[in-house]
Amino acid sequence: MSRAAVPLVARLVRNPRVVVGGIVMALLVFSALFAPWIAPHDPMEQDFLSQLQPPAWSAAAPPAEEGKTPYWLGTDNLGRDVLSRLIWGARTALIVAVAATLLAALAGTALGAAAGYFGGRIDAVVSRLVDVWMAFPPVLLAVVLVALLGTGLTSVVIAIAVVDWTRFARVVRAETQGQRALDYVTSARMLGMSPLRILISEVLPNVMPLLITLITLEMGIAVVVEAILSFVGLSVASGASTWGGMLGEGRLYVNQAPSLMVLPILATMVVVLGLNALGDGLRQELDPVVRG
Repeated sequence: MSRAAVPLVARLVRNPRVVVGGIVMALLVFSALFAPWIAPHDPMEQDFLSQLQPPAWSAAAPPAEEGKTPYWLGTDNLGRDVLSRLIWGARTALIVAVAATLLAALAGTALGAAAGYFGGRIDAVVSRLVDVWMAFPPVLLAVVLVALLGTGLTSVVIAIAVVDWTRFARVVRAETQGQRALDYVTSARMLGMSPLRILISEVLPNVMPLLITLITLEMGIAVVVEAILSFVGLSVASGASTWGGMLGEGRLYVNQAPSLMVLPILATMVVVLGLNALGDGLRQELDPVVRG
């Protein structure tokens, strides 16, 4: 680690939002990567003799059978272990959040940087395209796109990326316009550097701190959109472990087992709030304007 990076790491560690958000992100990644080993049961295994069991700590929970792993968070209407399904649902949430956000970031950053730096007709075309795109309700547009593309994880990722690239384009365009007016860009032009080289090697590195923050915030939005699509049955295959799918199934049994709705809602809220806290903390430490 370079000497210049040491003060930054120290500031990040002292920022409570970065710490809390980092812990949530680490738990999400850990659950997604090691789901086959840490999940106590097969998330698809059905036990019709153990339907709608309450969590193990509940007084109404039946005693655990000898030699059998308890259902720590209870079971759903098909006797599947809720804890295992939550853990495997983290994998779906992480895949969608990372893949959709990176695709949206690549497309939005490329268009926004080109519009902000070159201006003129390029800026006019990109700006009008963003205005038209943002006229559509984002969730409704995502639902329509998935319905056209067909259900599946790939369709969900593409739909979220197609909907949310405008967020990156607007922010990067504005930041690039501000960077273009600074002295270091003028100096690079006087040295004879090509516009594309100035944009890639000089401007974009200075936009990167803001872009990192935006990526973190967008991941939380992607988690929510995927949960909504799962809730209406437009995400992965029926029966697969997703937090939105668990919520959709649990609403039918809210009177008998309210935890079937409460637990996936809590999981989604914790991840989204954690990612938002991480994004806010990174912005506080990486953005020189915010730091003052």
